[in-house]
Amino acid sequence: MMLRKFIISIIDFVYPPFSRILPLQTFRYATCGGANTLLDIFVFFISYNYVLHKQNLDLGFFVFKPYIAAFLMAFCVSFPVGFMLMRKVVFSESTLHGRVQLFRYFVLVVVCILLNYLFIKLFVEQFHVYPTVAKILTTIIVVTFSYLTQKKYTFKVEQLDSQ
Repeated sequence: MMLRKFIISIIDFVYPPFSRILPLQTFRYATCGGANTLLDIFVFFISYNYVLHKQNLDLGFFVFKPYIAAFLMAFCVSFPVGFMLMRKVVFSESTLHGRVQLFRYFVLVVVCILLNYLFIKLFVEQFHVYPTVAKILTTIIVVTFSYLTQKKYTFKVEQLDSQ
């Protein structure tokens, strides 16, 4: 609980210059999502270069390329951190049970991974957009979709009937 309050106090301290252009919840979402993305990249980098030493991960029954193994290792860190940030910092007013939120968050993350793949492939291969520009466009689309889905579905606030 103290960590939650600490994170919120830092985000809210930085918020005032952005208050005219972003609602607080959107700012918290962008801040938490951005921090979690940086954590994911950092864990990927460490895993790929220093844990796996750029070598395949042989589990005996399956061999992972080092970048796929590093992706999975980073996912194992960033998924629970991202979920907790969204649940406790950004969408803390949600009335859904934690297990329901977790399941919905997992489904959303899988959908976002697929959307990233499909949009980048579409932009680069069909529309002949430069890959970096394709990644930027894809990120805008997927982050917008993710925010709206988390707000309206994953961490929604159920309205109580006043009748």
